[in-house]
Amino acid sequence: MLDWLRRAANEPLLVKVGEARLPLIIRRLPQARRMTLRLAPDGSEVRVSMPRWGRNADALAFVHSRGEWLSQQLGRLPARQEIAPGALLRYRGEALRIAHDPAHPRRPRVSDGALRLGGPVEGLGPRLRRWLQAEARLLLATDLAHYAARAGQPIPRLALSSARSRWGSCSSKGIVRINWRLVMAPDWVRRSVVAHEVTHLLHFDHSAAFHTTLAALFEGEIAEANRWLKQEGRALYAAFG
Repeated sequence: MLDWLRRAANEPLLVKVGEARLPLIIRRLPQARRMTLRLAPDGSEVRVSMPRWGRNADALAFVHSRGEWLSQQLGRLPARQEIAPGALLRYRGEALRIAHDPAHPRRPRVSDGALRLGGPVEGLGPRLRRWLQAEARLLLATDLAHYAARAGQPIPRLALSSARSRWGSCSSKGIVRINWRLVMAPDWVRRSVVAHEVTHLLHFDHSAAFHTTLAALFEGEIAEANRWLKQEGRALYAAFG
């Protein structure tokens, strides 16, 4: 069952899917030729992209027509993952067992398929989150320098993102923001997102020239990386929301 709820005039439209009430974000894009519907990777919002001339009423009707699909997508979101000794945590595409021992050093260490760390068990989740973010910054900085050099561009400023609706972005000022959760994805998937944003330094759009440049810049298959993110990306939000 999908219903509509409207807040005050200056607040976003909400869509009700089952018991959930999700913000509906309508984006008008100059290059769009048709409407597309997406659920944010963590299920926090529904997004419709549409041509610049599209009406809100058209977007509402489109989402309403896809209500069953939207309900199914929301139902497929991975359950929240507990961060505790013995649990599995993704890191660079590998599921590592959290091996906690108070006698071990506090700093996590990857060894034999496990993530070994010591210190008090209380606060284990926040500590692992901070460690993953630090690892993400190191890896992404290396990726960014690599692709900037391939593109013949100065290394742009890197910022970690906690966005719930996109994996990366490049501002008009040349600041590249990448979702830190990509440190949990395979290396080639993370690097595909960095290559995508570096390509925006040359083409600030998604034109044919953009896709040609991206295909030359990235060493792997962009379509395969996009497919991985579409199928597996939501699981990257299970551990830390």
